[in-house]
Amino acid sequence: MIDILEHINAVQREAGRSGEDVTVLMRRSYRAEPEEVWDALTDPQRLGRWMWPTTGDFRIGGTFALRDMAGGDILECEPPKRLKVTYGGSNSLVEIRLQPGTKGVTELELEHVVTDSPDPALSGALNVGPGWDGALLALALYVEGRLPADNDPIAFQDSAEMLKFNEQSVRSWLEVVRSTGRMAEADLLAAAKVSMAQYAPGVEL
Repeated sequence: MIDILEHINAVQREAGRSGEDVTVLMRRSYRAEPEEVWDALTDPQRLGRWMWPTTGDFRIGGTFALRDMAGGDILECEPPKRLKVTYGGSNSLVEIRLQPGTKGVTELELEHVVTDSPDPALSGALNVGPGWDGALLALALYVEGRLPADNDPIAFQDSAEMLKFNEQSVRSWLEVVRSTGRMAEADLLAAAKVSMAQYAPGVEL
């Protein structure tokens, strides 16, 4: 069983906009060394155990692809500290930064920036934030040895338990965006309903 509130509260979430760039920033601690977290993030075989079936070569100039989903180019790669990639397009940039904490803990920071965003508000945070929440949760379960060896990440993401987690994630991102004061309430609720329909179908906001 997943302690949903524990994992929701384990993540610090921020959303912001500068000009035409929308940024989602997330922070979470992991009970594993940076080298272990890095390897879980950049080894395609291991990514397929917790995130999604993945192919690619995680080095500068390399590429990666998540099956039937997004892929991208490896722009920067500094093991075991920093990885920067395009994700789904050249205007969608994801950077992951790892820092060693105390007693074998790794501090992870994920920043997703969409440049030249046509949307003047922050609805993009509601589009991508819950998806990253699910990935950060699965990574925690994996590096802490709490996923079965035969885990199917696709089935896991579609499970009833994950749909409940996704519901709480959408609600959390709703409050993050609301706190910025950058969206009218009616527009914010409309964007949140679209996000809920994507991540937790059938759940009313």
